[in-house]
Amino acid sequence: QLQASGGGLVQTGGSLRLSCVASGRTFDDYGMGWFRRAPGKDREFVAGVTWSGGSTYYADSVKDRFAISRDNAKNTVYLQMNSLKPEDTAVYFCAAQNGLVTRSCQDYDYWGPGTLVTVSS
Repeated sequence: QLQASGGGLVQTGGSLRLSCVASGRTFDDYGMGWFRRAPGKDREFVAGVTWSGGSTYYADSVKDRFAISRDNAKNTVYLQMNSLKPEDTAVYFCAAQNGLVTRSCQDYDYWGPGTLVTVSS
């Protein structure tokens, strides 16, 4: 029901935009989040956006470099990633929760398969 795309290989300092399209149902009233899992590490919160798009939240490690947004008419959430660093290399997942946006994976009800982002040095 959630499908992320847009990952790939990029050099340090480059940009990518990830998209997450919802199908089978709408997530207009769901908080949406992006998480990532780097090799050998646990899944971590990256960014979140409330159902209206009015409030956004970021991990300190990506603040001022990443931007999350959503287009409810298209059932799509985006993650614009700029000034990418090798430490941003990870599989990125989008997720939805029926409620407030939180930073805990356990609070999210729906997950999509991830998309791999590789940042070369």
